[in-house]
Amino acid sequence: MKLIFIKNTSKTVQVADTLTFAFKLIHLSAPILLLTPPFTQLNTPYPATAYLKGFFNTKGIHSVQADLGIEVTIHLFSKLGLEKLFDAIELKKSQAKEEVAFSENATRILTLKEVYIKTIDEVILFLQGKSNTLAHLICSRNFLPEASRFEQLDDLKWAFGSMGKLDMAKHIATMYLEDLSDLIKETIDEHFGFSRYAESLGRSANTFNELYNALQKPFTYLDEILLKILDERIKKENPKLVCLSVPFPGNLYTSLRCGQWIKKYYPSVKVAMGGGFANTELRSLSDVRVFEFYDFITLDDGEAPLEILIEHIDGKKQQHELKRCFTLVNGVVTYINNTSCSDYKQGQVGTPDYDGLLLDKYISAIEVINPMHSLWSDGRWNKLTMAHGCYWGKCTFCDISLDYIKSYEPIAASLIVDRMEELVSKTGERGFHFVDEAAPPSLMKSIAIEIIKRKLVVSWWANVRFEKSFTRDLCILLKAAGCIAVSGGLEVASDRLLELIDKGITVSQVAKVSKHFSDAGIMVHAYLMYGFPTQTVQETIDSLEMVRQLFETGALQSAFWHLFTMTAHSPVGLDPQKYKVKKVSDAIGSFANNDIAHEDPTGANHEIFGYGLKKALLNYMHGVCFEMPLQKWFDFKIPKTTIAPDYILNAISAPEINSATHNKTIWIGVMPTTSIVQRSKKGNKWEEMNLHFQTNTTHFNISLEPNVGKWFMDLLPLLSIEKGVGLSYTQIKESYTHAGLESFELYWDNKPISNLYKAGLLSI
Repeated sequence: MKLIFIKNTSKTVQVADTLTFAFKLIHLSAPILLLTPPFTQLNTPYPATAYLKGFFNTKGIHSVQADLGIEVTIHLFSKLGLEKLFDAIELKKSQAKEEVAFSENATRILTLKEVYIKTIDEVILFLQGKSNTLAHLICSRNFLPEASRFEQLDDLKWAFGSMGKLDMAKHIATMYLEDLSDLIKETIDEHFGFSRYAESLGRSANTFNELYNALQKPFTYLDEILLKILDERIKKENPKLVCLSVPFPGNLYTSLRCGQWIKKYYPSVKVAMGGGFANTELRSLSDVRVFEFYDFITLDDGEAPLEILIEHIDGKKQQHELKRCFTLVNGVVTYINNTSCSDYKQGQVGTPDYDGLLLDKYISAIEVINPMHSLWSDGRWNKLTMAHGCYWGKCTFCDISLDYIKSYEPIAASLIVDRMEELVSKTGERGFHFVDEAAPPSLMKSIAIEIIKRKLVVSWWANVRFEKSFTRDLCILLKAAGCIAVSGGLEVASDRLLELIDKGITVSQVAKVSKHFSDAGIMVHAYLMYGFPTQTVQETIDSLEMVRQLFETGALQSAFWHLFTMTAHSPVGLDPQKYKVKKVSDAIGSFANNDIAHEDPTGANHEIFGYGLKKALLNYMHGVCFEMPLQKWFDFKIPKTTIAPDYILNAISAPEINSATHNKTIWIGVMPTTSIVQRSKKGNKWEEMNLHFQTNTTHFNISLEPNVGKWFMDLLPLLSIEKGVGLSYTQIKESYTHAGLESFELYWDNKPISNLYKAGLLSI
């Protein structure tokens, strides 16, 4: 243990426990308050503040954090909260100068207000995982009141079956909350929406005018709840700096309301804003009015910029030393970037720290019956990254010119798993969502091996590229390490357009890789795009046929279509002529600038395909209507597909190039038991060694010559990942030859040994 001696005016203080001392020391100064304004996610904290708090811990900077979104939610959706809500609606109606005519839906909810008030606390407890037995009552369909959201309720029996009561109840309870959301939006707060509050004000806002005007209006009902909670938090913490994380347009408005309140009532407290919205939308900011709400706006990775900003606030750094920071200088919006200060490596930023967040208050909702969407909204996931940036970094629709994508830096597998273990210890949660742009296959392999070595029980999912590196055996390894799902961009299922996108994959490759994941028991979600520049009607229909076949063959379980958006920082946006697309306007706004209005003179009228594509996809995810002609999904004439009906099946069935000689063979299974049996045929007698393999779900036997069997049994412990990283094909062959055996390829490359991947013998 290290000793610290600190010179005091009266004595020398010896401190034995450095951690305790550091903890006491950082609490002597005003803290940094890290806030996520409403609304991002309701099931798990958005990770930005936890990342920053983890970094500040490594620097001895005292910080506290709060997710105002979940705090507002549990305040609003409570018995007391609903009583106040219904009173507020009645008051607004009574004070109106003219007769207020609510919709039939709102009138129904108001009529049933006592039922909502009676049931709301129980519903929230259920969605927080604290009252699971309520599922049966909720599923009875006569416990909760139902309004318009239930009119479009999916076939619950199909979606959840007879055994999925818990998920079915979550879906019903979510619709119940959405009904209340609709009431709030119609009656007292037009901007309300879960995870998308006032999103329309922030999305594609080239000027600040609409947002600024909205912020001059009286507080909305939700504003008042938010600002009351904010005021209590500031009084409690007495911070010197408040950092507002704004990842999406949906929490921009509330962040501005927070900044406005702080600057009015706590003028000595500095306010900084950062996050994904600023990183993509505000890089050309020039509107002075924004700084009536914030003092500083930082871009890209926040660790170094905020560390310098804190030193600036403390008087230790000059203004010109700020890093990637907008602020006012002599009344002018000025971008200051001290390039002499480097960013921190990913291994230096510490483990995300969720301390202070109300982890037991988050609610698991199932809004859309989509397997991958349920992962996003259901359950508490610890968020981590495997690497900074994207290792591919070439896709022409993506903002690859921005630092958060172009600057690729992986983290060591051992450090990632260290962080996983630390988070399990601190949060009690064993689920992880890796939020990388695309998780690198080689790093995923190393992480999986590390997880298995440590016998760590976790479940995790990640975004990937459909690389050919994801072989059958690698997918089995990932599954064994707790991987439950992957999502990846198929984008436009057309080889011509995939090449134009510079995706680096083909449809056949996606089919093969997706089937490897699916066969291993890992759910696969595909991001699908329509409307990429120059995409023809024929290519759109052929893409739909590819998707139909991918679902029919079981390669995909989940997907989502979205319309192509041209962004300012993508290759298409930076050089539209190269992609035969035209900007509607070259004007650069004074506020947000990312999405670019454009025309595609050489392509189809893309917007008209959206409804048909999504309707078809919904049915395919249900596992139905594969035999239906594609024309049935559209109310206008479309061409017949040119894709062969067995295209994907043939791609999946095509033999793979054997790269086993370049791989390592590992063993992750349970050691088999053996027995010697006597065989005879036509007067000939011989012995065989039977190897009995047990897996979690099945068992099977193989038979080898006794001398080969003995060699194989001696080999398996050497292949265990607890011993290292396995052996190469050459090393195994040398071992076989050294044992005095012959015909190595006859045994190793054929049955029965080639089938032992089912028991855990993997070539990776």
